[in-house]
Amino acid sequence: MHCNKVTLTWAFREGYPPTVSHSLGFPSFFLYFCQMEKQQNATPKKEAMIKALEKSLGVITTACKNVGIDRTTHYRWYNEDEEYKKACDDLKNVTLDFAESQLHKQIQEGNTTATIFLLKTLGKKRGYVERQEIQHDSDIGSKLIEWTPAKDKE
Repeated sequence: MHCNKVTLTWAFREGYPPTVSHSLGFPSFFLYFCQMEKQQNATPKKEAMIKALEKSLGVITTACKNVGIDRTTHYRWYNEDEEYKKACDDLKNVTLDFAESQLHKQIQEGNTTATIFLLKTLGKKRGYVERQEIQHDSDIGSKLIEWTPAKDKE
């Protein structure tokens, strides 16, 4: 069902009362059907968005363009729908897993840069760091020193 003249004509034929909405000039049942249509289409759109996010490795702009929705719609769904939010958050882990698998693949192929990157990030405890990290656990004291300018000698 689309919110257009066809819907309006159908509603009149079905005998719905032609109550006119003061704000938009449309019969109220027409607005009701438009709302129902948006709610019914939200679930398939959300599912399509989840699939598009998976395909785009979590790139929101790309996924929104592929599904035909605005970024604001995605963020509204994300903030209002716990299931949608969980699905989106789970995809972030899938993206990280994919990136890690690509890193491991490059290491197996002999990519020295990938090997060094892995050792610098995951091998810190074994000493694979370029800089020394110093942890200071005691309190740091400070003193307030008042400075007054020297008086001119006349």
